[in-house]
Amino acid sequence: MLFNYRYSGTSQVFSDAGSAGISFAPDTHRAPTFFVGKLSKKIAFREAISALHDVVVSDLRFKPKDKTEYKEWAAQQESIWLAEFMQGYDAQAADQKIEGLRADLRQIWDQKDKAMGPFNKAKRAYFDYLYQKDRDAWFVLDPVISVHPDEIFFECFSQDESTYGKLSASYNVFKEVNEFECGTTNIDYSAALYNEFQKIRDYKETDFRVDPGGFQVQTSQEELYHEVKIDLPDSWVRGFLQVSSAMTLPAATFDLHPMDVYNFCSWLRRFKETKGPRSIRFILEPGKPIRAVFEPWNREIVCARSLYTGPQAREIRIWGRRRILILERLIPIARKFTVHLTGSGLPSFFIADLGDMQFTLGLSGWTANDWSRAGQFDLMAPRAEVAEPDKFRVYNALQSVWFSTAADLVKATGLSSATVLGALGLFTQAGKVIYDLHAGVYRLRELSREPLPMHLLRFSTPEEADAEQLVAQGKVSYTENQITGVGTQLKGTVTVQRVYHPVMIIDADERMTNAQCDCDFFYQNKLYKGPCKHMLALRKAYAAK
Repeated sequence: MLFNYRYSGTSQVFSDAGSAGISFAPDTHRAPTFFVGKLSKKIAFREAISALHDVVVSDLRFKPKDKTEYKEWAAQQESIWLAEFMQGYDAQAADQKIEGLRADLRQIWDQKDKAMGPFNKAKRAYFDYLYQKDRDAWFVLDPVISVHPDEIFFECFSQDESTYGKLSASYNVFKEVNEFECGTTNIDYSAALYNEFQKIRDYKETDFRVDPGGFQVQTSQEELYHEVKIDLPDSWVRGFLQVSSAMTLPAATFDLHPMDVYNFCSWLRRFKETKGPRSIRFILEPGKPIRAVFEPWNREIVCARSLYTGPQAREIRIWGRRRILILERLIPIARKFTVHLTGSGLPSFFIADLGDMQFTLGLSGWTANDWSRAGQFDLMAPRAEVAEPDKFRVYNALQSVWFSTAADLVKATGLSSATVLGALGLFTQAGKVIYDLHAGVYRLRELSREPLPMHLLRFSTPEEADAEQLVAQGKVSYTENQITGVGTQLKGTVTVQRVYHPVMIIDADERMTNAQCDCDFFYQNKLYKGPCKHMLALRKAYAAK
């Protein structure tokens, strides 16, 4: 999916002995959106914007060790080891011969290094250049910034497609607001900005601006603009929309004291698991302190300062817990952390209350959202049928005020609550609206200036779309069996034109393993192209339970 940006210059942070300035370059292809003011709460903003950077660069996917150098060394040593093993009876003569061979080899290696040195140096410089160039291009979508009548907020998504970050700053963060124009735009955000953010100090007067001059387009100044074209994988955009859609789901909500979050992070820093399940099990009992059990150690951390005030007892497990470490930097300046858990293995949200700022960390069910993690395609499935005129009425009503509750939109449009909520859900899935968990309102925010191709984003494979239909039509049945030390075995029947019999194991980390089916897709591809629609339908039916 190709995104085109056009920036007037680059984003910069200026700093000297007595003042500082933050200037973001917006996308000039979008409608004019700008903001000019002076920061009041400088240190808190510095820490929050730095935490947002940690989300942008986050990539916790498994990275195998690079054994290239070891393999080169082992290949060079092989002849030496062989000579030492076959040295025969005359040990002294063999040692002398080996030493002579070693001297010859060292001379050859030195000559090789001398001859290949300029090439290797140029190759290393080339790959360093590619890394820097690709890294700046991959911090995308270049963070989305929205200016609303009551606040300004940034949004971004991680490289590993599993972590969402949102920083909201009310106008109380600024002691002086000169001018602003509401709207949404992308801002130029390069890797070098992070180091510049660290220069913000409380004693320095700090200007903050989303540069309005970026929209003063003149032909004679064409060289000041630079084009950025980024080809994003559909899965990246799909993940962004999934997390946004998950904000509207019912959730168990509770507050954590900053010291509780510190205890979580301290435990994760001190210990690293070697086997599953790698989860946090939250035990929620009304009127009692929240308990968090870290598996597989079964270490229980009791949050004595934090009581659960929900109506019923619940037990919810979340995976990908090391992503919580992004919150470490916010602990000293946070008043509390509000947690929203949508369900076991489903997205979760941690909202840091920073006074006049809120930092939202959204986590998908697992760090690795591959097919074995039960695929979360159900979050993008349609939820309501709304007539086109009604959808536009809801959108226009929201556009006139920029943010609103669903109840206020019902009054403004005269439509039923179900119709309004259905339209808002569809706009959220399409990237045009976002739900603000902290304020409990829907906000206008267009992720892209062009409509997103939802037919490409709703399901990542045809098998997922077919599995959704099979479950909806009630063509899936299954039995489950607990196997000690292995997990849960599912045996199912899926009736299409004939009966198929998918079988799979759900392990301690809720991963789908040892899956098989008697359909043609499985016989031809095994699991190299992911699971067949019958396996996905079986997994979805089990997850729905």
